[in-house]
Amino acid sequence: MSLFERSLTVEWGDCDDAGIVFYPTFFYWYDSTYQGLCRSRGLSQRIIRSRFNAVTPLVDAGSVFRSPVTYDDVITVEADIVEWAERRFKVGYTVKCGDRLVATGHELRAWAELVGEGRLKGAAVPDEFKACFS
Repeated sequence: MSLFERSLTVEWGDCDDAGIVFYPTFFYWYDSTYQGLCRSRGLSQRIIRSRFNAVTPLVDAGSVFRSPVTYDDVITVEADIVEWAERRFKVGYTVKCGDRLVATGHELRAWAELVGEGRLKGAAVPDEFKACFS
């Protein structure tokens, strides 16, 4: 069971010349779904910055593409926090078109506090942040 899911229709601009979704689009969908997951828990990037004085930058991302999707397909992107570490957490994604598995992916996000002008420093993920996703 996913922690969060959203559905969307594949747009013309999501596709390459062959008419299938261009692979970088999946990474945009993953990030957008993470943002939706945060919002569903009363968070946003602005709230994380103001409440925790921190951001959640990507340190790794990956995807396995299993089946193509094309213009006008309706897909569902599911997200869950699959792993917590002291200074990082991993978001897992599943993309489906109906019952057909399209892709699986992940984002490894760090917890970084804002220090000085535009500088970041890695820090422990606060329990208060983790609790928002339980």
